Amino acid sequence: MSRTRLLVIAVVGAAALMLLVIGLGTKQGATAKRAAPPLPTQVLHAPTVSLASLRGHPVLVNFWASWCHPCQQEAPQLTHFAQQAKGIRLIGVDTGDNAHDAARFISRYGWSFPVLRDADSTTGDRYGLPGLPMTFALDAQGRIVRTLRGPQTTKTLDAAFAAASA
Repeated sequence: MSRTRLLVIAVVGAAALMLLVIGLGTKQGATAKRAAPPLPTQVLHAPTVSLASLRGHPVLVNFWASWCHPCQQEAPQLTHFAQQAKGIRLIGVDTGDNAHDAARFISRYGWSFPVLRDADSTTGDRYGLPGLPMTFALDAQGRIVRTLRGPQTTKTLDAAFAAASA
């Protein structure tokens, strides 16, 4: 094999590896800190919360919908996380869903944490949701410090909350 061909293969391989690493880093990991957009105001499960009311505390904001199969997979993990975690603020945001189906979903999984409704997906658009479920870890100043795509486990939620608390 010629030296030029080996060099081309090495450059292409390095570029592919770099893209893979960048892709993995944005899938489950640190994000450049940016201010979190406002939360929706419609409440599906009390209490009412807003970014202003959460200021001073780290929080996890989880976007989901009742029709989303990965969200159904993640729901028991969120239930367990909320029950085991003392002092952790978890907020659910139902997006692009109908209120009746969302309420049944909340009841089915026994969620006790606040859940807000983003009926027209406006808030999800402001957060830049590429799909559901998606969880954002916000620090005490209301900045997004970590973005988690896809269904999470209590372990990954714990790690995200720790990053928001740092």
